[in-house]
Amino acid sequence: MALLRPSEIRAMTPEVRAEKLREIQDELMHERGLGAMGGAPTSPGKIKALRKNIARILTVQSEEKIRTAKPEASE
Repeated sequence: MALLRPSEIRAMTPEVRAEKLREIQDELMHERGLGAMGGAPTSPGKIKALRKNIARILTVQSEEKIRTAKPEASE
């Protein structure tokens, strides 16, 4: 799984971004489940990459929420 770039995330619509977030969270849950059952993950760095992608998506969503809640004052 490649890391998503912030510019790629910002280019997504909110609906696509939410769907991608659910997809990544499901994949992370699956990988953690494999580790809990004693199996080795397919890629050691995959869990870290998934967590970073989730954090990036949540950060962009938070930025957009702040941006829409506080419109800039026009001078």
